[in-house]
Amino acid sequence: MSGFPEFEVIPAVDVQDGSVVQLVGGERGTGKRYGDPVEAATRWIDEGAATLHLVDLDGAFEGERENAAAIEAVVDAVDDAVGLQLGGGIRTAADARGLLNAGIDRVIVGTAAVENPEIVAEVDETHPESVVVSLDAKEGEVVVSGWTEGTGLDPADAAARYEELGAGAILFTNVDVEGRLEGIDREAVESMVEAVDIPVIASGGVATVDDAVALKRAGAAAVVVGTALYEGRFTLREAQAATDEA
Repeated sequence: MSGFPEFEVIPAVDVQDGSVVQLVGGERGTGKRYGDPVEAATRWIDEGAATLHLVDLDGAFEGERENAAAIEAVVDAVDDAVGLQLGGGIRTAADARGLLNAGIDRVIVGTAAVENPEIVAEVDETHPESVVVSLDAKEGEVVVSGWTEGTGLDPADAAARYEELGAGAILFTNVDVEGRLEGIDREAVESMVEAVDIPVIASGGVATVDDAVALKRAGAAAVVVGTALYEGRFTLREAQAATDEA
């Protein structure tokens, strides 16, 4: 399930120390906990989620998948009809293939793709269009290692490069607005969409249903929403209905 035939609102299930957490601006220690990952996943599926966005936050920071057991519990609890995309701590093609063979539909690679772009082509060979390259931008620059290290890369230029290597989609996170519930940066998303022909999944800053609608109109194929859903700013069904009509 590589593409997005219709615009999707994708709930985030970010896991740290075995619990669902939402960070503010990607900063460690800013997280608010929202309970058990399986309960969160089940809730979003019951509300109509077609895809879940899973992130091992400890893996993103430490480079090793620390929450594998919690993620596996979600995979086991989810119906095959629901798509699962997973990021955080995936550093090798073997890691990615193992997850894809174990029931994950799309793997998200960020730091690994920057350090070794060929990982995208390697995974694409055996699992076509299953690699989502995560490009996290802070002040217009791609950052890695849990948003702590700058790379000097321009997000749009990097996206075009990964498309050539076989990426099935780009996950574009604007770290400057991540988790702040202060709105999105539509122009940054538009420039990313213009740079590639593959789907762009937008993430970061969604505070209202109007933000989700704006991202659809900016050309994004999907939007990942975390804090706003967990804080009850709007429901998943409300966001889906509004974007369906846009």
